[in-house]
Amino acid sequence: MSKGHVDFGVPSGRALRAEPQDEASGRGLSRAVEVTLRVRYAETDAMGIVHHTNYIVWFEVGRGEYMRQQGGDYAQLEAQGYYLRVIEVQARFLAPARYGDLVTVRTRVEEARSRQVTFAYEVVMAETGQLLATGQTKHICVDEEGTVKAIPEAIRDMLRRN
Repeated sequence: MSKGHVDFGVPSGRALRAEPQDEASGRGLSRAVEVTLRVRYAETDAMGIVHHTNYIVWFEVGRGEYMRQQGGDYAQLEAQGYYLRVIEVQARFLAPARYGDLVTVRTRVEEARSRQVTFAYEVVMAETGQLLATGQTKHICVDEEGTVKAIPEAIRDMLRRN
């Protein structure tokens, strides 16, 4: 199985392959959280399709909603002096979205380790489930000075919660 393929547990027309459920490694443990967005005109390019950079912004929207639905948020983490710095972004674009389309961003934690967390994403057409894009972001926990720190245990447990 190739790295980066995740089963989101939600029908999408084209399911991605599942990583093994591994409690010890923190891989493949969380359920998918969904948020639906309407494509704004400002998010499209001269060809009338969503510009690729907007998918990265949508990934961030998905992460924020994931944290909220799991019982936390970034503000709570930052109030404790911790930040999840993005260290890697990967995206694969499969089909375009256009102005006015409703798209759903599915977000899950693919891996949560002591200092690092990897989120996985699917962007699908809300009405048809057509898969538009997949992606991942890797984050490292740092303090206010940028020193790498362990993710607080309560946050790590929240990230791994089903």
